[in-house]
Amino acid sequence: MIDNILIGTYTKKDSKGIYSVQLDTEKKQLQDLELLVPTSNPTYLSVSSDNTLYSVVKDGEKGGLAKTDLSDTEIKVNKIASAPGTPPAYVSVDDKNKIVYDANYHEGTVHAYSQELDVLGEFQNSGSGPKEEQDGSHLHYVDQTPDGHLVACDLGTDEVFILDFKDSKFTTLSTYHTEPGFGPRHIVFAPNKKIAYLAGELASQVEVLSYEENKFTHVQTVSTIPSDYSEHNGAAAIRIDSTGRFLYVSNRGFDSIAVFKIQTDYQLDLIQNISVEGSFPRDFALNPSEEFIVVANQNTDNLTLFGRNNEDGKLTLLQKDFHAPEGVCVYFN
Repeated sequence: MIDNILIGTYTKKDSKGIYSVQLDTEKKQLQDLELLVPTSNPTYLSVSSDNTLYSVVKDGEKGGLAKTDLSDTEIKVNKIASAPGTPPAYVSVDDKNKIVYDANYHEGTVHAYSQELDVLGEFQNSGSGPKEEQDGSHLHYVDQTPDGHLVACDLGTDEVFILDFKDSKFTTLSTYHTEPGFGPRHIVFAPNKKIAYLAGELASQVEVLSYEENKFTHVQTVSTIPSDYSEHNGAAAIRIDSTGRFLYVSNRGFDSIAVFKIQTDYQLDLIQNISVEGSFPRDFALNPSEEFIVVANQNTDNLTLFGRNNEDGKLTLLQKDFHAPEGVCVYFN
């Protein structure tokens, strides 16, 4: 069977845009890297149910989102919505309400767009944290909660917001404060919809949170790196399997995937920390059958393929030298 993958990239060196890659699940290998969409700095990707690709884009001295119809005979960017400033860090799609959201790290904003990329509303945050990287609001993530709200992570202010967006207006339902210097980056929810796992980039930790009545409550904090590792590290992507039994986090610096077993009380037990055979694993994803994980190593321009044991959750290296320039987003489509 062939799984199709989209790779979002920076285009600071050799990359030319968004690439397609195939995962042959029978041969257990990555193959056929091709430039799919020529564009600038498409660092994060999301695809709607009608096969429309929304990507971050750098538009000259502006930043914003680009729209590409993947069903077209000639695949190319169909529309760009940009404004003066830096590009966003994240993009997500709400298919039910036909809204696209972005989170802008440098501006401390979340925007809502129509599916035609007309701006519908803006959420602006402010503040700072104790670490050097926390000189202001740095919203890094926005996506839907299981109960139809939005969750937004602000790495700069150590805050996680539950938001609503209605009638062109964002409303804050609750604000969760992490430990100072945690640097919340990305979050995933367990299948039961009542537990969430929050990746802290700056602390190299994961917080286990209960989620009830639109609020988060702290349950546990665990490290993603060994206690004796003293060099710089930043936790990045976080994924959970569909059974809710295993959690995965990438480490940029220690350059690994940390594998956690999720206990019956939803707390975490670190069971593996495996090298990604590259540098700066900014993103990774499980394939649809969850038998494989593909990692994008930004600094070494390579993808790494792991086999995943569905029974114990552990990873086994299958392929490590598959070239992909400046990869920063892995999206199975």
